[in-house]
Amino acid sequence: MKVLLVNGSPHGKGCTYTGLSEVEKTLKEQGIETELFHIGVKPIRGCCDCRKCKETGRCAFDDDPVNTLIEKIIQADGVVIGSPVYYGGANGALCALLDRVFFAASSQFRYKPGAAIVSCRRGGAGSAFDRLNKYFTISGMPVVSSQYWNSIHGMKPEEVLQDKEGLQIMRTLGLNMAWLLKNIEAGKGNIPLPTQEAWTPTNFIR
Repeated sequence: MKVLLVNGSPHGKGCTYTGLSEVEKTLKEQGIETELFHIGVKPIRGCCDCRKCKETGRCAFDDDPVNTLIEKIIQADGVVIGSPVYYGGANGALCALLDRVFFAASSQFRYKPGAAIVSCRRGGAGSAFDRLNKYFTISGMPVVSSQYWNSIHGMKPEEVLQDKEGLQIMRTLGLNMAWLLKNIEAGKGNIPLPTQEAWTPTNFIR
């Protein structure tokens, strides 16, 4: 079993990474393989609604990490997405990335457990956390929770390491993710997946 941890911060080894590392450490202690994926600092375009991805399951634009991330999520058994908080929301580059990833391939992520963590100095964690969880809930992905909302606080990694409750939240998240993955694995071949109804889109303006 493998969990992909996505660092949605421009800083490769900053506060978001520190929170993800605590989750990763717990997952490894539970015998779960991990991979850390950093979105980097190169420009990431927003979705232009060309809908080419509906034919291929991949984004038509292949000059940024979108299609690479799609492949990695497909190969993983679960995913944890981390972001810093900017103006009460997740990193814009990460949201541009995830908009295209999930629009192109969300049907291929169904039933993979997903979780989000956010890192902030003081406020805005709740709204950023809510923004990220919407990717999972629209995609049929079980959302993994912790003992509180998955946020960690600090301006620098050294300050994050002083947030004792935040670190505990990260460890609890890792334990819960590992527990759910093990239960899913134990149920394979014994418990069938739910039957999916055909989508019935309904528009309210006629």
